[in-house]
Amino acid sequence: MSGTGTEERTARTATAAGTTPLGRMTALARAELTLLGRSRGTLVAALFVPLVLPLSVRSAAKEMDLAGAGLTVGTVVLPAAIGFSLLFAVYSALVGVFVVRREELVLKRLRTGELRDAEILGGAALPATVIGFVQCLLLTAGCAVLLDLPVPPAPHLAVAGVLLGLVMCACLAAVTAGFTRTGESAQVTPMPLMIVSMLASGVVVPLELMPDRLASACELLPLTPVVTLVRGGWTGDLSAFEALGALATAVAWTVVAVFAVRRWFRWEPRR
Repeated sequence: MSGTGTEERTARTATAAGTTPLGRMTALARAELTLLGRSRGTLVAALFVPLVLPLSVRSAAKEMDLAGAGLTVGTVVLPAAIGFSLLFAVYSALVGVFVVRREELVLKRLRTGELRDAEILGGAALPATVIGFVQCLLLTAGCAVLLDLPVPPAPHLAVAGVLLGLVMCACLAAVTAGFTRTGESAQVTPMPLMIVSMLASGVVVPLELMPDRLASACELLPLTPVVTLVRGGWTGDLSAFEALGALATAVAWTVVAVFAVRRWFRWEPRR
């Protein structure tokens, strides 16, 4: 998946036009969207996998004792669907994007122009982030219709969870890319965080069904606050203290990820 020519032409056009930072990022994002459309493997993983996996969670949720925890199949499947979207459409996809662009020397060449580091990473991440956001909206609408979900009593919590999740997953993808050597290994390095998140962040098994000590430890994982906020938006059972705790955890992970990107992100090939 070669993007050198397309992204360099876009960067030169943006620089020559003297655009604003937002304009430069948008121009770079358009080029990245074109390249994303040429990668069938990335598109399948980003667009279709998050739509299929919630079906397995729905089947598993029917076997759980949800009533005792104040949950329904809908309030289990919807946060899981959003979690899958963030992991596959945003996090995993962007690790590959950052690594491939670095190994092709695209990132290094873009830095020689007017584009700043944050603009380069933000522009490259924008298409996958938008796809993830749209996917979350579609999954929410689908779950509301198919699983008979009521109107959420605290929609602001769900919105905050999704937005924080998009930003955090993009930042974590850049961190993972810094430690990934090749485009091939980019298919493997995201797996530890993805597996841990699916098993222990309330995606497959809600924290309400876990032992208290295990649930308390799992609350500190990156994706847990996102799932907690989304689920709390629909159940209305999240107290102000619990909501602030989840928000603080998500923000803390994002800040740590930004620091790690500034410190360890590599702009040249790892050879």
